[in-house]
Amino acid sequence: MALEYQEGYIRNSRGVQLFTCRWLPFSSPKALVFLCHGYGMECSDFMKDVGIKLSTHGYAVFGIDYEGHGRSMGARCYIKSFDNIVKDCSLFFKSVCAQEEYREKRRFLYGESMGGAVALLTHKMDPSFWHGAILVAPMCKISEKVKPHPMVISLLTKVEDVIPKWKIVPSKDIIDSAFKDPAKREEITLPFFVLHGEEDTVTDPEVSKALYKQASSKDKTIKLYPGMWHGLTSGEPDDNVELVFSDIISWLDKRSSNETDATSQSQVIPQFHSAM
Repeated sequence: MALEYQEGYIRNSRGVQLFTCRWLPFSSPKALVFLCHGYGMECSDFMKDVGIKLSTHGYAVFGIDYEGHGRSMGARCYIKSFDNIVKDCSLFFKSVCAQEEYREKRRFLYGESMGGAVALLTHKMDPSFWHGAILVAPMCKISEKVKPHPMVISLLTKVEDVIPKWKIVPSKDIIDSAFKDPAKREEITLPFFVLHGEEDTVTDPEVSKALYKQASSKDKTIKLYPGMWHGLTSGEPDDNVELVFSDIISWLDKRSSNETDATSQSQVIPQFHSAM
């Protein structure tokens, strides 16, 4: 299936110019997919394969580079406010959904790594608006294997106001920060599919298991990939990447019709022996 690629810029409420891109099938799309990229990443290059793969299977895919990331303006990889990222994504995504040709299409969030947390928090801003989310190795909590030593975190916190634009790997547990009351984490109600490599040393697959277990969504799916690392859609051998995309597209296809009943039972997809 042929596709069309477009780029553009918008200006957020703080006057910062943000880069946007989209991959469009030439036929009417099955549904809309909105990309939330990881820390230090961007959409047009790093998530290009995701955009191409999903659009060639009939989905209209839209991406935005966060402030300070990719081709957007701002201090490089400096996240002054996580809320600002979520608000920028929500406003842009909703502006696309409001376009006449897309108003009747189902709307899905897609987040990789830190983008998984962005997707969940975007959903939290308007829970009834979204029809589902795909969470690929979501960074809802930083893996202890890459989290800075507590003494380092303490030091960096003290100098943050003096040297506020250092590139620092996010040290806060994002979902813990966003949902102060553990019971509120059950407010994650949208259909979701979480995918995680069992050998991921960047984000913790155990947290994805906990997210799956605690969420109150009636339609929730989790799949763990033995032997796979963090970059499920880009860093694995081709056979593994194709398997991951096949799972994602299958999940989307079952939920993309406006007539879809999104009240199916939760499921844990059986594990498999990955190709190495």
